[in-house]
Amino acid sequence: MYVAGFVIPVPEENFEAYKAWAQASAELFREYGCLEIVDSWEDNVPDGQHTDFRRAVAARKGERIVLSWQVWPSREEMEEAEARIAKDTRFDIPVEIPFDHRRLILGAFSPIHTMGRSTAGG
Repeated sequence: MYVAGFVIPVPEENFEAYKAWAQASAELFREYGCLEIVDSWEDNVPDGQHTDFRRAVAARKGERIVLSWQVWPSREEMEEAEARIAKDTRFDIPVEIPFDHRRLILGAFSPIHTMGRSTAGG
């Protein structure tokens, strides 16, 4: 198992557009071997004293935080998929996406502990 994670600032008025974009993207990622994607819309994201999700992505007034992750079978399979995805025109970023992709945070992680799922394959 290998996990890619994202923190994304999304204008609140783009909720439905983001949801549609996420659903369409997930279908394509599944074709490339992604096992699971979870997109979570901010519900309880407190401001921190030193750091927090909003500061991390320079969120602006009226933006909500999306926490998203993808589960892949392994790092190698994710990297192979990324190489193929880069050539797939269906992944070309449209002129208007429902958030400012320059401010999202992304990273990939090897699980060290899981509850309720196997870590086989990674």
